[in-house]
Amino acid sequence: MSTDLLLQNIRKHISLTGVEGDKIISKLKKITLKKKQFLLHEGQIAHEVAFVISGCLRSFSVDENGFEHILQFAPAEWWITDMYSFISEKEAHLSIDALMDTEIMTLSRKNQLQLFDEIPGLERYFRILTENSLVASRSRLIDNLSLTAKQRYQKFCTTYPSLINTLPQKLIAAYIGVTPEFLSKLRKL
Repeated sequence: MSTDLLLQNIRKHISLTGVEGDKIISKLKKITLKKKQFLLHEGQIAHEVAFVISGCLRSFSVDENGFEHILQFAPAEWWITDMYSFISEKEAHLSIDALMDTEIMTLSRKNQLQLFDEIPGLERYFRILTENSLVASRSRLIDNLSLTAKQRYQKFCTTYPSLINTLPQKLIAAYIGVTPEFLSKLRKL
């Protein structure tokens, strides 16, 4: 069951009673997105954080030349949102869409804060996720500034092993900051 996957993920970091697990589940909303369907558009407010049960989402921005800059992929068992918008309740800088048919569980900010009061350990869980996300974002920024394209591709393969043969080459190329043609050459090396 989809809720079991989410509770297993939470239990990797904190202890939960059955009653606490039921409280969490009662605050979630299950959503199915079709391929190319948006969860969030840039400029909207991200009222929810999403846990991916199956499929894959991506967060990205589009520059003035129409070039997509992919910040994150979220395959099964990953969380995703525009964190700035989710926490500040201001307009999102990112869009989030489905790369394939995707099933998610969403948690609103209001319900998250309520659960923090009712289940103090859940605040610890989300703190751990936020800290890991900050570390990953900083590492990715430094990698983009200092690593070669080949090294960035190798990092992608380490971070997202389930996506290497699943995603179109153009999306992987956009994530590592190269053209699809250049990525094709890299893969042959």
